[in-house]
Amino acid sequence: MTKYAYQIENAVALRGSISVGELSELLGVSDQTIRRVIKPLVDEGKVRKVHGAIVSVERPVDAPFHSRMQLMRAEKTAIATHVAAMIQDGEALAIDTGSTSGFIAQALQIRRNLIVVTNSTFVASTLSTVPGNKVYMAGSELRDHDGAAFDRKAFQTIERMRVNRCILSASAVDATRGFLAYEQCEADIAEAMQSIADETILAIDHSKFSAPSRRPLAFQLQLPNQSIVVTDRQPSEDFAEILARNRVEIA
Repeated sequence: MTKYAYQIENAVALRGSISVGELSELLGVSDQTIRRVIKPLVDEGKVRKVHGAIVSVERPVDAPFHSRMQLMRAEKTAIATHVAAMIQDGEALAIDTGSTSGFIAQALQIRRNLIVVTNSTFVASTLSTVPGNKVYMAGSELRDHDGAAFDRKAFQTIERMRVNRCILSASAVDATRGFLAYEQCEADIAEAMQSIADETILAIDHSKFSAPSRRPLAFQLQLPNQSIVVTDRQPSEDFAEILARNRVEIA
């Protein structure tokens, strides 16, 4: 498999549906190159081509965590660096299980004496070995595609704590419905983390801002007023209304 074929397959698996133009912008190549690479993927049954878009043959949520960590790396690194600069040594944080949160955990390795509660095994393992940190893994039963916990113990652990900030991710942003998660349990964890936090930071790369018609059914994330949204590119005016209650920072 070529480099572009691998990146296209992962992008389609993650987002569920993506246009040729979006893939061209994402990978920095021409539409013609994208169409040439897509043809064998369609012939092999790895993706489906419909009018105006390339569609995954699997549910978007099934994309493995480490595959998602390979997408938008430069953008997620910039976001993670920006968020890490907002955090001081000794803070208490709640961090969710998104791939961008994984990048943020890596960036937070420069900090010391953090208290962290997370439902992500990746975040927990990344930060638990940093000298002075105290990391609490929320939950015991782990989801198979990303090592995240959403069982009763996960919520019980989170509810017992109080943190300075929670750091969240989102699966998509819809100009009408707002910030979305693919599963109800993800929206529920986000709500639980926000309930114990003094401040919410939502970290999301620009590829998640898209037209409603390109998004599958998803669950809304309700953010408190004046939450901080960190992204790598200024969203279009289409999203101005849903962002108006928040403070947007560009990494």
